[in-house]
Amino acid sequence: MPPSCRPCVAMRVPMEPLSLLLVLSLLSPWGSVGGSCPPRCVCASNLLSCSQANLSAVPAPLPRFTAVLDLSHNNVTRLRADWAPARLPHLHALLLSHNGLAFVSTEAFTHVPRLRHLDLSSNRLRTLDENLFSDLGELEVLLLYNNEISTVDRTAFENLGRLRKLYLGQNRIARFPLELLREGTRLPQLALLDLSANRLRAVPAGELQALPAWLRDRLYLHNNPLVCDCLLFQLLDRGRRRHLSAVEDFQDELRCFPPGATTLVKILDLAGKQPLNCSKAQEAVLEAHLGDSVTLGCDSRWQGVRSRHWVTPGGERVLGDGGNGSVVLLANGSLQLRALRPEDAGTYSCWVAGPLLNETLYVELLVHNFTLHGPHDTLNTAYTTLVGCILSVVLVLIYLYLTPCRCCCCRGTEKPPAPRDDSINSSVLSTTPNHAGGTGEPCGSHVASSAGTGQNGRFKGGGTPPLPTRQGPKAQRKVSDPDSVSSVFSDTPIVV
Repeated sequence: MPPSCRPCVAMRVPMEPLSLLLVLSLLSPWGSVGGSCPPRCVCASNLLSCSQANLSAVPAPLPRFTAVLDLSHNNVTRLRADWAPARLPHLHALLLSHNGLAFVSTEAFTHVPRLRHLDLSSNRLRTLDENLFSDLGELEVLLLYNNEISTVDRTAFENLGRLRKLYLGQNRIARFPLELLREGTRLPQLALLDLSANRLRAVPAGELQALPAWLRDRLYLHNNPLVCDCLLFQLLDRGRRRHLSAVEDFQDELRCFPPGATTLVKILDLAGKQPLNCSKAQEAVLEAHLGDSVTLGCDSRWQGVRSRHWVTPGGERVLGDGGNGSVVLLANGSLQLRALRPEDAGTYSCWVAGPLLNETLYVELLVHNFTLHGPHDTLNTAYTTLVGCILSVVLVLIYLYLTPCRCCCCRGTEKPPAPRDDSINSSVLSTTPNHAGGTGEPCGSHVASSAGTGQNGRFKGGGTPPLPTRQGPKAQRKVSDPDSVSSVFSDTPIVV
């Protein structure tokens, strides 16, 4: 090798390690200006771990390339607005558990808008103030369990449109935060809500039953001092039969206080037992009337459903509009039936292909054979029979009490009755008695005094022989009129 080349070789050998260090410093985020790893922390790529470092404040400055920041198991008791003075655009996970944290500023998350995972568990938080997390529009998981939270502001979770999991267990919450679930407007993507081990005494079981099954499958209510109620029992009993994990996995921890008792009992053991004697409710049984329109819901517990289809009671698969449009498959998977007919009754099946397993749901539809409303309503048989019976009773009462009375006994100066020879024209079923009862004066004595007598002083009443005068208690008894048709039904014996 020529002498002139030796210096070049000598200079090239020491330059190789320097170039490698320079390249590594440029590739590593911690080698940039202002990106040095804080003391007592461990840095690896874009991860910054300061766990168990005995810190009382967030280290500063924080490298702007930090994506995961672990500050757990320290003594950071207050999270002020200036803990991150500069914007951290890449931070998506912040861990602050086990710090004794008692205060979080409402502006604490202004510089971390891309945060998706926030862990504030196992601290001393007591309240969730107004708009506390409103700057975290991309947050997906929020851990607040094992705190001292007793008050939750209605706007604490505003703008969390992407939140999927919310852990509020092991706190002091006494009122169910129904605004988190109602209509799905505030937290539209919420799929898990943990309220276990709080101080809930009552829950709105009726409104919770109306929630989608995939949300009820991740609604945890165990280890709360609930008051026993049949609606609560039916809600959880449906969940057990549907194998919802929030019920099936915590059956022993789902307990309540019976009325007047001080000892907790298992909620799922209330069926048929005193003092509530709760009955098991049938699930997915729908009643309707002819001509109505109903919607059958496919209440699957899977959220990411790939496909679903319905099968009618006749075994036909519903893919879209059926027949003349009376069967419609809606976009949300429900089946709508219009202008119900008697043959539409039966059990419908909804086949769901979930992300992990398939599921089959059954809905029983009962169609009553009369319309409930409308101008041409028809009466059922029971109602028609009842009306007929009432009309019959009214007619009988009219016949008995409004027909002119033909009394045989005259009182005082009343008009005397007609002669007995016209009895042939009276009703065969007449209830007018044929003789006087008791010891009173017979009607014949009044008639005889006013109508005159015949031969031998006897009264002539249409050829009817007069009653001979008798002595004794039976002197008032008369002989039945042989010419009267009504005498056939009289209890007076015929004397020949």
